[in-house]
Amino acid sequence: MLMKLKRLLTPLLAVLMLASCQKGVVDPASSPATITAQKINGSTSFAVTQTFDETFESGSKTAYAAADVTLTSGSWNLDDALIGTSTSDAKTGSKSVRIRNTGTLSMNFDVTTGASTVTMSYAVYGSDASSAFQLWVSSNGGSSYTQVGTTSVTASSTTLSTATFTVNQSGTLRFQVRKTTGGTNRINIDDFTVNSYDSGSGGTGGGGTASDNSNLLLGNPSNATADISNFDNYLYDHTYYVESYNRDKNEPNWVSWYVGSTSLGSQDRANDFRPDTNLPAGWYEVTSTAYSGSGFDRGHNCPSGDRTSTLLANEETFLMDNMIPQAPQNNEQTWANLEEYGRSLVAAGDEIYVIMGSYGSGGTGSSGSATTVDGGLVVVPSNIWKVIVVLPNGNNDLSRITTSTRVIAVNTPNINTISSDWTQYITTVKSIETATGYTLLSNVPANVRSVLENVKDTGTVQ
Repeated sequence: MLMKLKRLLTPLLAVLMLASCQKGVVDPASSPATITAQKINGSTSFAVTQTFDETFESGSKTAYAAADVTLTSGSWNLDDALIGTSTSDAKTGSKSVRIRNTGTLSMNFDVTTGASTVTMSYAVYGSDASSAFQLWVSSNGGSSYTQVGTTSVTASSTTLSTATFTVNQSGTLRFQVRKTTGGTNRINIDDFTVNSYDSGSGGTGGGGTASDNSNLLLGNPSNATADISNFDNYLYDHTYYVESYNRDKNEPNWVSWYVGSTSLGSQDRANDFRPDTNLPAGWYEVTSTAYSGSGFDRGHNCPSGDRTSTLLANEETFLMDNMIPQAPQNNEQTWANLEEYGRSLVAAGDEIYVIMGSYGSGGTGSSGSATTVDGGLVVVPSNIWKVIVVLPNGNNDLSRITTSTRVIAVNTPNINTISSDWTQYITTVKSIETATGYTLLSNVPANVRSVLENVKDTGTVQ
């Protein structure tokens, strides 16, 4: 389903990655499901952007003997490895790397932005048995390497899974994949992504400057923290969006994300609603059928349509902790129209920063009014709001937000008799802040913020 030509080698997103974690993630051999970025139980934060996404589509190497291959991201060395194109190679697109024995896949170039995380897809080749691999990192141009984490990832399925390795290391780095077990059994590696590291706060109060395209460039509205004891204001980084999660409501308080030209592509809607198994241990995991029969939609906060660059990005939006019970008319018409309008601004040459949230209790869906669904476990919000900050494409985004910057604030009742015209629900940022207690543009200088908070958009192209 994934088409490789939509993957672009420009910075895609910026996200908050959180520091105090054990490096490395192991995908259980019994589960082919995608591993998503870890949540970290610490409060130190890091702003990151995607450095590159190597899809291995541009190179050719048909023999296992060690040799260098020039790919879109740079030169790579494949030792006891080749670029596979057969029907037995697990791949997205037409090519992936195939490794046997104790072969390696190595970057011959450095990234100068450090790395917060490295992700890659993996599977066994054809009918081969299981094999394991590790990720190693070098900070001295490849002279020596250290393992990222202390564990190996085991490939046991022919279906591509995704492993995420948490690096959180600054400076100049290069990476190497090492096949460590399985002998002549072969594995496929595809879609190798490096997310850069920046010691800036990304808007969570860690000190420093938030990066362009950061999902939290505008700030952390509720001062959420990645401390599980802060269970009703828990900062959770999903790589493609960041949220404040409420354990007692089993839904987000708010979700924040960036949309630029590289956020949008031709990826089909994954439509794989599923519980988030990466929530802290013991927390309830809302299931894909939790809203069934309630008269409410599984309403996205960060929408699928804003994450169409890759399958992984799109799939992340279908985790149930990105959902709220939303009246069908509100979700499928009013909100869909607003989301499409935001993407039309991006298509016209702008980039947007979005914060969406909900508050209150009690909405009216297609089956009548309710305060909760899922046996009382998930709260039905009374109001759903969104703030969109619009900038022309450019750099140094935070400094380019001025008193004349366009800010669209919308607050809708969560009812099924709502108008499909979202412009009828335009309000001010200040009004939403008053209703929620949040500071929605906290990273914007106070003198600018005080003006933007009180401007009411016209709802028309400016």
